[in-house]
Amino acid sequence: MTDRVMDDIPLVDAWHTALADEFTASYMHKLATFLEAEVQAGKTIYPPRESYFHALNLTPPSAVKVVIIGQDPYHGVGQAHGLSFSVQPGMDVPPSLRNMYKELEDDLGVTHPGHGFLEGWAHEGVLMLNAVLSVEAHKAGSHQKKGWEKFTDRIIEVLNSQRDGLVFILWGGHAQKKGAGIDRTRHLVLEGPHPSPLSSYRGFFGCKHFSKANAYLESQGKKPVNWQLGAIEAKGEQLGLL
Repeated sequence: MTDRVMDDIPLVDAWHTALADEFTASYMHKLATFLEAEVQAGKTIYPPRESYFHALNLTPPSAVKVVIIGQDPYHGVGQAHGLSFSVQPGMDVPPSLRNMYKELEDDLGVTHPGHGFLEGWAHEGVLMLNAVLSVEAHKAGSHQKKGWEKFTDRIIEVLNSQRDGLVFILWGGHAQKKGAGIDRTRHLVLEGPHPSPLSSYRGFFGCKHFSKANAYLESQGKKPVNWQLGAIEAKGEQLGLL
């Protein structure tokens, strides 16, 4: 089977080249067929199809410094836009992200920006990657084990094998399992409990992963991440929101 699938979804050239073989693989054809059938059945899928690869488009391979692995997109109306843990402007900040902001303030003095829109981090070199890139509305985990996991495994492997000195942040057992194959002699792997309210007090608070990530990047001769997000209103023109 050689026909490519998902060519209608925007993807920057660098990732398109790195992942070229995936788009002709049988599992990807099955995934594309599944997604089309879901749409034909009248189901609402998040994020919008054109945003499936949004995290990749914002942070191409050469720009990646940090990878934060999530599970699957938010399944509520207007939330998901292709970045793990991030929600679109105007949405309430989800509980896990509120806890991330609390840890950021305790760790680096970074203040809550008043929104949950994390594209600023993506432009700083933080790849906000979910293991699964789509979900049916109001049905958490509904697109798991349909093929996305294999695709995102390949994204991680590309970065693991073709880059050096990256930081992989793995919060919770799901992310830690997904990142088990990362070469820890080439990269820094930071593991800890998930920032969810159910687990954040088991060691997420106080983990200092944000400062540890920046210290490592500096040790590799790289510019640290500016974790401070600005107000959306101040960046509205740049983000196309005004």
